[in-house]
Amino acid sequence: MFRSVHVAGVDVQIIVLWLFGAMVFFTLRLGFINVRGFGLGFRALRGEFSDPDAPGDLSPFQSLSTALSGTVGLGNIAGVAIAISIGGPGAAFWMVFIGFFAMSLKFAEVVLAVKFRIERADGSVSGGPMWYLSRGLALRGKPRLGRFLAYIYAIFALVAFIQILQVNQSYAQIRSVLNLGENLTTAFVYGVIFTVLVGFALIGGVRSVGRTTSKLAPLMCGLYLTGVAVVLTANASNIGPAIGVIIGDAFSLDATTGGILGAFVAGMRRAVYSNEAGIGSAAIAHATVKTSHPASEGYVALLEPFIDTFVVCSATAILIVSTGVWNAGYSDIAMTSAAFATVSAWFPAVLAVCVFVFALSTIIAVGYYGQQIIAFLFGDSEKMRLVYLVVFCGLLPISAIADVGSIINVIDSLFFLLSVPNLIGVFLMSGVVVREVTKFARHREATRAVQLTQDQKGN
Repeated sequence: MFRSVHVAGVDVQIIVLWLFGAMVFFTLRLGFINVRGFGLGFRALRGEFSDPDAPGDLSPFQSLSTALSGTVGLGNIAGVAIAISIGGPGAAFWMVFIGFFAMSLKFAEVVLAVKFRIERADGSVSGGPMWYLSRGLALRGKPRLGRFLAYIYAIFALVAFIQILQVNQSYAQIRSVLNLGENLTTAFVYGVIFTVLVGFALIGGVRSVGRTTSKLAPLMCGLYLTGVAVVLTANASNIGPAIGVIIGDAFSLDATTGGILGAFVAGMRRAVYSNEAGIGSAAIAHATVKTSHPASEGYVALLEPFIDTFVVCSATAILIVSTGVWNAGYSDIAMTSAAFATVSAWFPAVLAVCVFVFALSTIIAVGYYGQQIIAFLFGDSEKMRLVYLVVFCGLLPISAIADVGSIINVIDSLFFLLSVPNLIGVFLMSGVVVREVTKFARHREATRAVQLTQDQKGN
């Protein structure tokens, strides 16, 4: 679906170059904010810059947890395996490389989401690409362009956010572990379980989502990384050589995987799908934070691609390569499952539990994103919100039993297409992001000056 250019024997999709270009642009435009603002992100996450009287619904930790729930998922388990199967172990290196630049782009998206969010009379807020494209570009004298890009984004997103893959692939892992075979009834019941759990979380609105994801996100990351640590401990002598293989293969000229360029393209595609920088979806969650300073949440957002790509994806890559399963004929989640099985025949069951929690948290987060898109398209219509919930949750049982191969291709294509309207607007508003960074820096300087004066008076 995406147009490609043929470079050095490798088809490079233009959408990949478009996303990478945006990541590099904002890294340079913001003066490597991904490096100099990293520590500030942890301070903001602890609530150092939060204001209990500020508009918003969630704490910085809850907003980050919701965003991580949407990004940390099967892309970190199956996606890394897919990248390695296509581009070799070196693709994992390029995933991390891309994640470094993705931090800056995610920062810009989130700053705009908080800056141009809408505040309702009851104190609740909504934000994300739909609003910063329409409201932000209107303030720049481009209201028609802003509305056009916002509605294109919203329409694409309603389809792209359908959660077929999460249910389908998580059931595939559980079916494999439990040797269930092709049992449609069991698959349907599995989908119904998802429907009930997701429905209860979404029906309560953003605060319910925030409470749920703030528990699920640490649980899913902790459980998965613990499982990985057990496998790596059993293969400790292979960790160093595995890292060497990943780095060495990243610069290999091996024609079977397309050489350096082939590894880069494979890593780039999966990195974007994993951390969603440039797609704008996570900005919907971050926009709900209680703060009066858009840049403060931007610093929190820096941590999202770091956790998603540097930590979870890297752990998966080292797991796969150190256990030697990467060249044993496996693909997608079966490769990660095989790595877990090197410890014990029953250990993939741990992965199955992780996959279930990953899928559940992702579906809850993305279901909330969809509700916000409905709110943008139809206003605060409770009827339309409920209609969306019925459709969204009703597709989950079907996802578990359907052959979703061709549908996933369409959804993946629309997912990447979201970056086109989103990044056009983000590029045009890059100056707004820079000004918000400067404004927040002055606020912190003024706060420090006041604190210093108070300390001196106290002495």
